[in-house]
Amino acid sequence: RPPGRWRLRLFDSVTELGATDAGTVAVTGSHGGRSAAHYALAVPLVLAVFNDAGGGKDGAGIAALALMQAHGRAAATVAQTSARIGDAPDAWAHGVLSHVNEAAAALGLAPGLRLRDALAGRVRID
Repeated sequence: RPPGRWRLRLFDSVTELGATDAGTVAVTGSHGGRSAAHYALAVPLVLAVFNDAGGGKDGAGIAALALMQAHGRAAATVAQTSARIGDAPDAWAHGVLSHVNEAAAALGLAPGLRLRDALAGRVRID
């Protein structure tokens, strides 16, 4: 879909994603670990957003970004200091991007931007 037409969906857990969510921007409250990436990769999303969970040991809280990038898929995290883990509405309302992969950067996302502002005018909530 062209920018401005992407459907925005909020999921407290990435495990809630389903086939009907294809083509959406999925904001999740899940950590950005490798296991979360596997759920996100099962659905062709425009963008998957996770919580960085403070980074975690050896970057475990953001490992999904590299895995998603390896599949050409856009992914980003919001800082755990800006949004509660497990709370997608809080991530949408208050989340500040902490990490983005190359595919997400190509969509105009960058660390330091409020998630909501970075996607303003390009998503719609159903």
